[in-house]
Amino acid sequence: MSAPSVATLYPALLHTHIGLVTLSAGLFVLRWLGVLAGARWPLQRLWRTLSVVIDTALLSAGATLWWLLQLHPLHQPWLGTKLAWLVVYIGLGTFALKRGRTPAHKFAFGVLALAVLAYMASVALARHPLGWWRL
Repeated sequence: MSAPSVATLYPALLHTHIGLVTLSAGLFVLRWLGVLAGARWPLQRLWRTLSVVIDTALLSAGATLWWLLQLHPLHQPWLGTKLAWLVVYIGLGTFALKRGRTPAHKFAFGVLALAVLAYMASVALARHPLGWWRL
């Protein structure tokens, strides 16, 4: 029996990756809105752990796509750009959920995190570092 081909694995893996992006972003938004409303549940262990599990699966799916397609972040500028902005998104998200000093700060950091997330999606869709600003 031969190994599955890229053509067979790619669609399922891509849809898994996109689904996990949606879950991760959705959970972030729910937790962020909860924090802004003054709820305690968004920072409870269950929700933090669920977020880590989803994000770990998301990164695993992304890394598997890199391997499957033989991509390298230093050779494909759009991928390197997306990964660099991922670090920014994570940092902004921590300030939106926990580290922001005031509700106004948490609101602003959450908006910025969502803007970065949207930009990352545009970079991925355009496969270009400028994303939606590509000429």
